[in-house]
Amino acid sequence: MKQKITRRQFLKGSSLLALTAALASCAPSPAPGSAPKSAPAGTSAPAATPAAAVAAPTASTAPRSGGWLKVSVSMRPNTLNPLKQVNSAEYMLGEMMYSGLTRVGKKMEAVPDLATSWEHNADLTEWTFKLRSGVKFHTGDPVTPKDVVATFKAVMDPKVASPGAKNVGPIQSVTEKGDDAVVFKLSGPYADLPISIAYTDAKIVPAKALDNLDDLATKDFGSGPFKLVNFTPGSTVKLAKNPDYFLKGRPYLDGVIQAVYPDSTSEVGALLNGDVDLNTQVDPSQFPRLQKQTGVVPLRTPSGQFLNLVLGCDVKPFNDQRVRHALALSIDRKELVEMVLEGLGTPAYDSPISSAYRFYSAVPERKQDIARAKQLLSEAGYPNGLDITLHAAERPGTRTALAVAVKEMAAPAGFRIKVQKDAYDLYLSQIWRKANFYVGLYNMQPTEDSLFYLLYTSKAAWNETKWDNAEFDKLVGDARKTDDDAKRKDLYAKAQLLMHDQIPAIIPFFQDLLGGQRDYVQNFYLHPRGAVFFLDEVWMTGAAPKRN
Repeated sequence: MKQKITRRQFLKGSSLLALTAALASCAPSPAPGSAPKSAPAGTSAPAATPAAAVAAPTASTAPRSGGWLKVSVSMRPNTLNPLKQVNSAEYMLGEMMYSGLTRVGKKMEAVPDLATSWEHNADLTEWTFKLRSGVKFHTGDPVTPKDVVATFKAVMDPKVASPGAKNVGPIQSVTEKGDDAVVFKLSGPYADLPISIAYTDAKIVPAKALDNLDDLATKDFGSGPFKLVNFTPGSTVKLAKNPDYFLKGRPYLDGVIQAVYPDSTSEVGALLNGDVDLNTQVDPSQFPRLQKQTGVVPLRTPSGQFLNLVLGCDVKPFNDQRVRHALALSIDRKELVEMVLEGLGTPAYDSPISSAYRFYSAVPERKQDIARAKQLLSEAGYPNGLDITLHAAERPGTRTALAVAVKEMAAPAGFRIKVQKDAYDLYLSQIWRKANFYVGLYNMQPTEDSLFYLLYTSKAAWNETKWDNAEFDKLVGDARKTDDDAKRKDLYAKAQLLMHDQIPAIIPFFQDLLGGQRDYVQNFYLHPRGAVFFLDEVWMTGAAPKRN
């Protein structure tokens, strides 16, 4: 039995939620036990039909040097520390100011950055990376193997608490090899190391800068294409071209200004009226505005980015798989794509691996079935239904849109959901990885391994669901230890099916990445990873406004 939610119900719910949030924002703080929010993000490679992608036209002329690019972001950058960044605005700054050993290329492959080449031993337990010569940090000091070793020791140090600790691979040690190479020894075979060390929180910093992490949070110690001019946490950031960048001729821009627009409507408005030149994340509800404006190029890239309903599997009611299953059956995924994403995405069935990933395996479609959902809820001890609060952060708007739609869809099955919307900063401090029911948002990761070890293994860096499944851990662990593609495909297929069946999180769809740029902006690529930008390759024509 399928339960339809009307557009009127959806819009009414959204309007009431907006009013409630506005009133709540006048209060000093939420009451104890009440919480709001949503989650940080990551991304993936294109895998939809070619017609789904809308890209900027490729310039036929050679790149032009000069000009200041103004980029809007919806999330406030709170730290410049490249080992501890957690949102897209911070990732952008980290990539501009710092270099990694490798980068995630436009085809989701590992490409050189500070390392020019790499090789491994026969059993994939030891990797050697050769470094570029003559590279300098913005401080003027040379980049040496010692700095690489110190950086990875810091990333893996529990006291530093870097999100990269469990996402750079099973690194046992990193040592210097002469004056131009480093050697990674691993705790076991691992085929994905070159791309895993391109993780956003594994940029290389000078060894001596690691003595004071407070300085890293506000100052520039990088070797990247841009140098810091000024930074006010949570506000506008200005970076200028690094004339000594190791890739000669780049960056083409004189500099980049990153400006915060917390409201999606005003952010898109700033692009339309020319106050900003580039918007790398556009809310689906705002995308049609870009398509109607002359002088603006809408950007769209299919991705593995997803919103999810995070279910606390360690506490009631979601420690009972029947409750999780009931909620999963109460929603219509195809309808959610239309209502929440304006059709700009594809349905998902509670596996986080989209067809953009290398080892994607289709899982059974899960259709809405209200009768079965009610039965499961009753069997779990809730014959009269269940009252529960769903937290949804205010940014981006798709989070609260999903929460409202789920509230209406799940009501006939017996889920009486109260949606609570709060500021994103409050979500980060009080809800994310703490609450047992909230809306999360995650970019696609470079590989299946990196996504599973970020979110879903029992010891994942961000195991927000608290799901602990030994069979899943073994499947994912075995897959990282072989370079036999057939074996890896089989192991990952079983892992994806296990997630589909046990439902530690409800993943209703994958969303296309959306952006927009003024037509004088050239060579920007809306990367499916969602946390990679390559602004050092961007340039602007003579029609760009003069900024400084």
